[in-house]
Amino acid sequence: MSDAKRGRFDCLLVWKLDRLGRSLRHLVNLLAEFKALDIGLVSLRESLDLTTPMGQAMFGMVAVMAEFERSLIRERVVSGIRHAQSKGIHVGRPRLDIDREILALRASGLSYRAIARALHVSQPTVWKRLRKTA
Repeated sequence: MSDAKRGRFDCLLVWKLDRLGRSLRHLVNLLAEFKALDIGLVSLRESLDLTTPMGQAMFGMVAVMAEFERSLIRERVVSGIRHAQSKGIHVGRPRLDIDREILALRASGLSYRAIARALHVSQPTVWKRLRKTA
């Protein structure tokens, strides 16, 4: 958007509208901003040229369908995760058993950052694990 506001381009070409925005509201707001900046928007996959009245009319219909599709995908993913969890399957990254290592490194005087680097984890992981074991 900063490049758009600086006038570095006059048309934005996207592969698919749902890759540009996460919701209909977001897409409509982006379109309004582009229109105010006199920037066109073209979507290849949907064959939409939003610089034309017909393209703008089609945008509304396509955007609603894109949001619907995204909602269906999200619903299926959430359902699949719940189903897996109900069967006792762990969902997400494998849990690292590093609590003892964190405690030992902290006891030896290492900083949170040094511990995180040594164990190849983030600092928040170190903080959470130390807080949990305290």
